[in-house]
Amino acid sequence: MTGSNSDVASKKTVELSGEQVINFLSNHPNFFEDHPDTLRSITIPTRWSGNGVADMQKFMLEQLREEINNIRDCAQDVIETSRSNMSVQTRTHTAALALLSATNFNQLITVINNDFPLLLDIQVAIIGFEGDYLPKNKLKNDAVTNYLPGEIDKLIGPDQDVVLLQNVNDDGSVFGGGAELVHSAALARLRPEQRRGTGLLALGGRGSAFYPGQGTELISFLARVLERCVDKCLSVTD
Repeated sequence: MTGSNSDVASKKTVELSGEQVINFLSNHPNFFEDHPDTLRSITIPTRWSGNGVADMQKFMLEQLREEINNIRDCAQDVIETSRSNMSVQTRTHTAALALLSATNFNQLITVINNDFPLLLDIQVAIIGFEGDYLPKNKLKNDAVTNYLPGEIDKLIGPDQDVVLLQNVNDDGSVFGGGAELVHSAALARLRPEQRRGTGLLALGGRGSAFYPGQGTELISFLARVLERCVDKCLSVTD
């Protein structure tokens, strides 16, 4: 019975006197510096009152609270951005491995059209080549878009390898039957080494999946891997 009473007593909240708090803070002058969050729950006294009188101490403490909140929000944004970037990187590497697993051009097209949307969390993925580049045999495929000479330069820009479009209004010339699903897009130039000419990898997503100012390193990486895979397919003899 005595043990039960002691357990109940130990669970009671210990209340400190004002003098004890003062003594503690006096012995730990850096307490609020080390634990700034405690300032959020403290009522700040007003030292002066009256019209035209400003309490600078209260103002500075309130400003400190606001800075703490801003720092916390920034830290949370960094954490969320890092998680998102890691997810995108993992998805891109998985898509690259899927490309490398293809042993012929038809398999390569299947990976792009069928697997890329799932792996990259997008709606549509298309590959195409300009008309004067498309051979009659190995790269001839109904799922490959045939662009007119110079058309890819118009889509991307003559001096660019990747362009990000936030608001896409495609008439089907880029994404074909999937154009209605695309609200934003990433367009990457392809330059396979075994043939002269230009190709295009087009990735389309809903909402603002792609937008100007977004990093393009991973998209460029995926395009370079795709170029090597196209070269591999061209080098395989029938």
